[in-house]
Amino acid sequence: MSRSFYIKTMGCQMNEYDSDLMARSMIHEGFIRVSDPVEADIILINTCAVRAKPEQKAASFLGRMRVLKNRNPSLILCVTGCMAQKEGYGFIKRFPEIDLVVGPREINRITALLKRVRTGDKVVATDLNDVPSTPAPSPGYFSGKVSGFISVMEGCNNFCAYCIVPYVRGREVSRNPDEIVAEAKDLVADGIKEITLLGQNVIAYHWQDVNFVQLLRLVSEIKGVLRLRFTTSHPKDLSDEIIRCFGTINNLCPHLHLPFQAGSDNVLMRMKRGYTRDHYMNLVRKLRAVRPDMAITSDVMVGFPGESAQDFEMTLDLIGKVRFDGLFSFKYSDRPGTLAAKLPGKIPEDEKRRRLEILQGLQKQISLEKNVQMEGNRLEVLVEGKSRKGNQLTGRTGTNKVVNIDRNIARIGDIIKVTVKQACANCLCA
Repeated sequence: MSRSFYIKTMGCQMNEYDSDLMARSMIHEGFIRVSDPVEADIILINTCAVRAKPEQKAASFLGRMRVLKNRNPSLILCVTGCMAQKEGYGFIKRFPEIDLVVGPREINRITALLKRVRTGDKVVATDLNDVPSTPAPSPGYFSGKVSGFISVMEGCNNFCAYCIVPYVRGREVSRNPDEIVAEAKDLVADGIKEITLLGQNVIAYHWQDVNFVQLLRLVSEIKGVLRLRFTTSHPKDLSDEIIRCFGTINNLCPHLHLPFQAGSDNVLMRMKRGYTRDHYMNLVRKLRAVRPDMAITSDVMVGFPGESAQDFEMTLDLIGKVRFDGLFSFKYSDRPGTLAAKLPGKIPEDEKRRRLEILQGLQKQISLEKNVQMEGNRLEVLVEGKSRKGNQLTGRTGTNKVVNIDRNIARIGDIIKVTVKQACANCLCA
């Protein structure tokens, strides 16, 4: 059987984890990972379907890989992830060169599915089973890395009006905490110092009598876990008990990604988010009461169907009041099969673009102002790797700020204290 494989990952941190899970499974079975698709016998494209842009990127990359397939008919072309789940057999109809389509809940079977392909079959595996994925043993896989992810739960039960995740990732299913702890210990054994617990709504984790707070404590107590993070959290599920953890778990980083999506109650109601503007603002106040240095980042969308000029101004107002450390901001795009795709009041593309530019300009100003305030401060940084500038290393603070440092003062994996000399909107320089 062909043995070399290449994985192209698109989308969120969960997709990164899924790609690692597939790679670990394949390496465990004797496959060899390569860094160039030209060298591969098998090409896997791990896709995202949350917005239109990642789908367009996936289709573009797939088009380039079709050229390789036409040159080498024995090449196996595989599409995985959320877009694979959404399209199913339709993917093969659109792109006959594809040999294998695998949804997120089927990636555990990647090696078995590849064997079926080698018999000459076109294979589509998109069952949304309730068995969470578990990585194969792969000692040394993360050697040389500093940070690692662990998926603790999959799926979502919220069905926000615009979101396709429940349809392509399935309903919520949590992993056995014993498996999670064992995986965390494996990461530490490979040299990982910072672990991020992942889930579409990670704080909804629940396994028998173990809730998310108890899971946090279990992982935090593992020797060698110097930093602990989690993402992503739904505001309606962020309890006081979880908030208190930021003040009681020493290695839990003072950073939370808490999507708010819109600053208008009218829009939040149409989005079916399950909370109000005031509820979100109250959560921010509680977080900063527990940790005054708490960094809060978020997701926000502009141009949701029916979003008025006043609704948009309320979103800008919320951003100005909260003063986020960073925002992932997007234009609304219809996702087929969701409630929002059928809603009236679609916003013209030009107007969505205009609103996004205004919002991003405001956030850039806030990010710069907050970072400039840190000039002269002494910060603790976990050094993660080489920066884009060849003569520097890069790392992150506990608040998730990117810091570029001189490569002569530290090694990758060190936790050091540095003084911030200069700040820009996206990073700090020491």
